[in-house]
Amino acid sequence: MKRGQLIEFTIEDVRFPSKGIGTFEGRQIHVKNTLPGQVVEARVKKRRKEYVEAKLVRVVERSETEVESFCEHFGKCGGCAIQTLKYEDQTKNKARMVQKLLENTGIEDFNFKGIISSPDIYEYRNKMEFSFGDEEKDGPLRLGMHKKGRMHDVVNVPNCHICGKDFTRIATAILEFVVEHNIPKYNKRSHEGFLRHLTIRKGLKTDEILIGLSASTQYDLDYDAFVKVLLDLELDGKIVGILHILNDGQGDVVKGPIKTLYGREYYYEELLDLRFKVSFFSFFQTNTFGAELLYKATMEHMDNIESKVVFDLFSGTGTIGQIMSKKAKHVIGIELIEDAVVAANENAELNNITNAEFLAGDVFNMLDEVKVKPDVIVLDPPRMGILEKTLHKILRYKVKGITYVSCNPKTLAENLVQMQKSGYKVDDVLCVDMFPHTPHVETIVKLSLK
Repeated sequence: MKRGQLIEFTIEDVRFPSKGIGTFEGRQIHVKNTLPGQVVEARVKKRRKEYVEAKLVRVVERSETEVESFCEHFGKCGGCAIQTLKYEDQTKNKARMVQKLLENTGIEDFNFKGIISSPDIYEYRNKMEFSFGDEEKDGPLRLGMHKKGRMHDVVNVPNCHICGKDFTRIATAILEFVVEHNIPKYNKRSHEGFLRHLTIRKGLKTDEILIGLSASTQYDLDYDAFVKVLLDLELDGKIVGILHILNDGQGDVVKGPIKTLYGREYYYEELLDLRFKVSFFSFFQTNTFGAELLYKATMEHMDNIESKVVFDLFSGTGTIGQIMSKKAKHVIGIELIEDAVVAANENAELNNITNAEFLAGDVFNMLDEVKVKPDVIVLDPPRMGILEKTLHKILRYKVKGITYVSCNPKTLAENLVQMQKSGYKVDDVLCVDMFPHTPHVETIVKLSLK
């Protein structure tokens, strides 16, 4: 096989998150975004010692388990890659891939408890991030999702089915406004232009909507006209904040100082009888009703925390920490993003919680500042997992029980190997599907000190 060669083969297995495995001329082939049973045509990218990497060109024959797509944007939009599987098959595949990944990584003798399905499989997201761009070079302006297999091309998605109608109403109105006023998009190569991203967050229980336009400072936007267009929309929810994220960074991410154009820089959401103030940059689970199941299951996978000190590490806006505070003697949360910590402490006050505090800083450094020792530790790190030096410092406490909540089974498996070497046993593993129609899944792991 040569680089660039087209090959056709059957997908025999899938590894997390959606890497199809097949065989061609006696060599194992890896190709992303495929499903078991599909016959695919792919182009050879790299030849490695143990396998060949290929890029999907087209699906020649669909799997017997596939169904018709529910979305008119499927095939162009790069999201919801596994939507042609029945939802029951999606969850079965995710559970099987996580279990197999942990076993193949060397996690020993654990009790795999299966997967909890999402309460909603459509319109479940409380946050959407759209990109400005074009579908083809120098084509008309688009505001939507990245094109399938093309991270620099954008397609409109006016009828996205994993978010509510308010999200697409707002995105459509903004696109019409910027096209009418001939407002330029940002060019990622020349770093010139204005429009970059649009982030919409909505409290699915409170109906509060927060809108953030990520754009450079290279254009004088008519803020009054922009705000009026949005406030004049007929929406199911209520806009409580409109922001301009002053984004002059060269990376393709939403970051920068915030200029408030209308209202406030946060919205409120409710979880398990608690109320949370969520700032624009704060992490908050994107599936509100799924998050309630996730946190209930997390509590069930913890040791008894009555009259105990609990560390909530990588605590975000303090959701799980405040839920634990109902039973624990004291909860200490540590989170890197300062805005999230401010919101977490305000949330604790809002919910009349006096036995939880949240500290801003890197977990590795902050553990030296906290003088009290934990009885129980809960870990909920970002996708990159926990750095080895940080995990080593956490494990030095030698607490009897640790609960690890992960959105990335790969980095979870790597961390669990290190935890096993430090004397911890993986007792229970449970998946919670927070992201229907996508390959992603949350995993809860209960560990105990041998």
